[in-house]
Amino acid sequence: MEEIYGLLLTITTTIIIFITFLLQARGKKVSASFLKLPPGDRGWPLIGHSLNWFLAVSGSHPPSFVEGQVKRYGKIFSCNLFGRQAVVSTDPMFNRFIMQNEGRLFQSSYPKSFRDLVGKNGVIVMHGEQQRKLHGITVAINLMINQLMGMSSESEIDEMAHLFSDFVDGCLSFPINLPGFSYRTAMKARETIIAKITKKIDEWRHNPSKASEMGNGVLGRLLEEENLPDIAVADFIINLMFAGNETTTKTMLFAVYFLSQSPVALEHLVAEQDSIRRCRGADILTWEDYRAMAFTQCVIDETLRLGGIAIWLMREAIVDVEYQDYVIPKGCFVVPFLSAVHLDETLYNGAVNFNPWRWMDPDNNEKRNWRNSPYYAPFGGGTRLCPGAELARLQISLFLHHFVTRFRWIQLKEDRMSFFPSARLVNGFQIQVIERQYETLPP
Repeated sequence: MEEIYGLLLTITTTIIIFITFLLQARGKKVSASFLKLPPGDRGWPLIGHSLNWFLAVSGSHPPSFVEGQVKRYGKIFSCNLFGRQAVVSTDPMFNRFIMQNEGRLFQSSYPKSFRDLVGKNGVIVMHGEQQRKLHGITVAINLMINQLMGMSSESEIDEMAHLFSDFVDGCLSFPINLPGFSYRTAMKARETIIAKITKKIDEWRHNPSKASEMGNGVLGRLLEEENLPDIAVADFIINLMFAGNETTTKTMLFAVYFLSQSPVALEHLVAEQDSIRRCRGADILTWEDYRAMAFTQCVIDETLRLGGIAIWLMREAIVDVEYQDYVIPKGCFVVPFLSAVHLDETLYNGAVNFNPWRWMDPDNNEKRNWRNSPYYAPFGGGTRLCPGAELARLQISLFLHHFVTRFRWIQLKEDRMSFFPSARLVNGFQIQVIERQYETLPP
């Protein structure tokens, strides 16, 4: 019954989102001739391929729709998404070409609901020099994000978690600002979050003791060193919290989920982390300890390959783009489907299976270089390459160390992944956690 309800909800949401994109697309004219577009078809009347697209990304195997299109037309094909002419790519080289030419040939293209919620000053949707400036300072600021959240009480943190849950649910919703609609709920959540940030800004400016407390934190640094208006500061903080919630935290969740399905991998990981715990003799992990987590890094890489948060990107051609024998006309919606590459059986044997040991194979060393490899891009690429990638990997490693050395767990209910409206486990990953303090670590 739950699955039927979920399917009906997905279909309804898809239709609503399609209408939204259709309205946005009106008046957008695509230049140049369609004769040189990649091969494809226009799908169903009016809805094009949007329904099939969202049914696929709502499941555990997001590339299922595009795999059928690839068999018919090749790795770069045309279709109709959200009322717009679109070019979808599962070609690793073309995907990298798109990401490397951000700002020159392509720019990000997100639905209105997403733009409204992350804010016009959000680094996620921003273009040009301001995007590069804010993107550049995110590396340092991410190191201090916990200091910002640490100023809140437990009740305030719980409230913020609920606000962000509403916020995320509205990011790909139909932008109707009426009671009962996700967009309305999300926008109200955004208003509350901005009010909290604005209150902190006022405290920083008018209360010297508060300014001293915040001086080394995210907000303090932004207000002291960056010449940004208050709304830009608020948008930036929201973007950081959104990115942290939708990337690192969910990757941790997916890692534990995959390990639950693979007892052998879990046993190998626990053995590695128990060994580090026995040898270090102190509670504080060192850089050498982190460097010794070889299998842990394989677990993280495999989690990102199977359950990467950014499974597909939204771009738009800002000029007529020639690639191979094709012309991508100005204004055309372009979708690099990263997950289709990560789950390509010709690139990864047993691609749908969780297999951390694949990353120990020397033949995969080139693929594993996420900074430059066209075959493995969990952190994006080009000017929008995730600036906190290294920090995220460190955080996930530390989490896994403390979690598996201190606890064991039992999964209470079957679960599955879905990537719409955001990456998640549909049943909330219900587990029973048991402390290991009564267990003796192996010698």
